[in-house]
Amino acid sequence: MPAGRCDAAGLLHGSVRRTCAMRAISSLGAMLESCPGPAEGDRVALELPSGQRPTARVVWSDRCGTVGIAFDDSIDIIALLNRQLVSQAPERRTMPRLDVRCPVHVKAGGEFMPATLRNISAEGLQVEGRQLPAAGTFVGVVADGLIIPPGEIVWRKGTLGGVELFETLSWSSVVPWVRELVRRSGN
Repeated sequence: MPAGRCDAAGLLHGSVRRTCAMRAISSLGAMLESCPGPAEGDRVALELPSGQRPTARVVWSDRCGTVGIAFDDSIDIIALLNRQLVSQAPERRTMPRLDVRCPVHVKAGGEFMPATLRNISAEGLQVEGRQLPAAGTFVGVVADGLIIPPGEIVWRKGTLGGVELFETLSWSSVVPWVRELVRRSGN
């Protein structure tokens, strides 16, 4: 999903349907906010804007109504992404933040540090690595098959870091790249 915005979705828990905010989604699961009720281990179904209704299991929940679910079968994340993009006016199309897991290298100065790309949006990335540079460092992130504009580490928390890109990343380049990631992973 785009940073700072959550898309509405429906969570079916038993005979109850709750409208909740979808904070993050991947082909294997989702994180939902404003969904009090379901507990770890509960069976649920998620109504997605694309029309998909995957069944899932709650893998964690907190007291604030945030839940993490794992889908029984992987979903077509590209269909969801395409539906969201085409529903926007062409001049306002923004790419949602997508959860991904792929190896990357973070380049700062002349040093390349191995990391994992955890999520990607048009304006930024979240990376994870033991040797990430400090906040305020200008970096390049190198991912196989995708040209990512340079950016700056804008926050650090433990092994996680947020990279704000200096140029907007085109959704038309990210969609085929994500499709290939999904194809290679078999999800």
